[in-house]
Amino acid sequence: MSEWKWQVPEQFNIGVACTDAQASGKNADQIAMIVEDATLGEERISYKQLAEQSSRFAAALQAQGVKPGARVLVRLPNSLAYPISFFGAMKAGCIAVPSSTLLSASEMAYLAKDSEADVLVAHVDMWPELQEKLDDVPSLKQVWLSGCDRLPANVQSTHVKLHALRDLLQTNAPIANSHPTRADDPAYLVYTSGTTGYPKGVLHAHRALIGRIPAATNWFDFKNQDRILHSGKFNWTYVLGTALMDPLYQGHTVIAYEGPNDPGLWTRLIAKHRCTIFIGVPTIYRQILQKTSASKHDVPTLRHCMCAGEHLSDDVLIAWQERFGQPIFEAIGMSEFSYYISHPPQKKPQPGAAGLRQPGHDVQLVDPESLKPISKGDEGMIAIPLDDPGLFLEYWRLPEENAKQRREGLFLTGDFAWEDEQGYIWFMGRKDDVIKSFGYRVSPHEIERVMKSHPAVADCVTLGQVLDASKTLVVSCVIRRPGVETSEQELLAFAQKELAGYKVPKRIFFFDEFPRTKNGKVLRKQLIEMLPQA
Repeated sequence: MSEWKWQVPEQFNIGVACTDAQASGKNADQIAMIVEDATLGEERISYKQLAEQSSRFAAALQAQGVKPGARVLVRLPNSLAYPISFFGAMKAGCIAVPSSTLLSASEMAYLAKDSEADVLVAHVDMWPELQEKLDDVPSLKQVWLSGCDRLPANVQSTHVKLHALRDLLQTNAPIANSHPTRADDPAYLVYTSGTTGYPKGVLHAHRALIGRIPAATNWFDFKNQDRILHSGKFNWTYVLGTALMDPLYQGHTVIAYEGPNDPGLWTRLIAKHRCTIFIGVPTIYRQILQKTSASKHDVPTLRHCMCAGEHLSDDVLIAWQERFGQPIFEAIGMSEFSYYISHPPQKKPQPGAAGLRQPGHDVQLVDPESLKPISKGDEGMIAIPLDDPGLFLEYWRLPEENAKQRREGLFLTGDFAWEDEQGYIWFMGRKDDVIKSFGYRVSPHEIERVMKSHPAVADCVTLGQVLDASKTLVVSCVIRRPGVETSEQELLAFAQKELAGYKVPKRIFFFDEFPRTKNGKVLRKQLIEMLPQA
């Protein structure tokens, strides 16, 4: 672990750090955020305005009797109302609960009940579909609706009190002082994607923002007044950090988008807003490469690209570098710990590797049974010391789950990896993802990285297909590139050439698309169920 001295103040508030702290200095009149809405057009807000509006939100919570510690469920599209609500809730000492606009009314009802949310903030157009399921959530007392100055006549409820968000912001003066939260106090509650069973809440403290400071220089490449475009939605942990909290804490400008996805859109937005940093998932980069002719010439201000959320394949990294003249810097993280391993901008990315430990994060690779450190080159489970300020507080009201993953001063992530002699971490995947086939432990991500380098493969997911208790086959599911033909035999021959024998898939199955979570991650277990019987 490199020498790094954490400076965690006793009193700290994310909302204050990302708004008031900027508005009281040289950044007061700087634009904090621009939102490009495909339907409504462009809206923007300065740091001074964001500080004032989020403080009005906090004042409205207090005026409506919402106490510190209460949960404020946020279901908003990418809009200026999002940071106002997210930061405003924390300034009032409440716990912000981000949620996806893609969730169904039933899924939202589960989040509201599990978090025992007092307040829901949603767009006015969303309330009719949510009302039936959320009207009878016992804890929910109020719904604040964005997108309207006054409540429309047809928007009503018999069980919860409805308010127009703009009206509340106009009628409540900003609070004089934010709630005096400590760094260890709860700040926001995010829910995992819930690929099996019900999603579980991951509770973060205000210190989580401080825990991500190393990323500012070891994944980001912040310069003076950067303009950052992110392709994701604010509700996702990855985006909450890289497109909301981190850039605003550092005093930069964020550009967000709301509307249909179009691969050509991203380079147009980069050019229009003179963006210097672009952040997305590898799939977005792949789509730009495959479906547009854009190049460095079209985005002359762009100087730094970042990705996370899924593995970045070698072919995308190389193709992007060739066309845009710069690499993509990858990182890995999790809902419980955000991003902690990354490719630093000071070094050329190592293709295939997840990256290096960020300074201050004592990331350990241990034997999952003995918890003893493993040797370089050997596979171990990623473990994080419990005193790392970036680590989450707890799983929301799941004491057994908390106890299971916390042992001997370590949080056991469930992710496996190995370290090479240069200190690069090579991600193997979760324990459930690692395939045990004929006595070997096979990383699906390693096979996917190789298969995606074939010119006919647009995307690939590798799975373990269980035939019986003693036999599991390694198989790959492939989406072909548009207009490019290939056969199972051709891809198997390619794999035999590029992979060790025990890693070569026994079958190739072709798909038009993969089942995915709301955040775009492949549902591996569901995909396995879709495979034809051998």
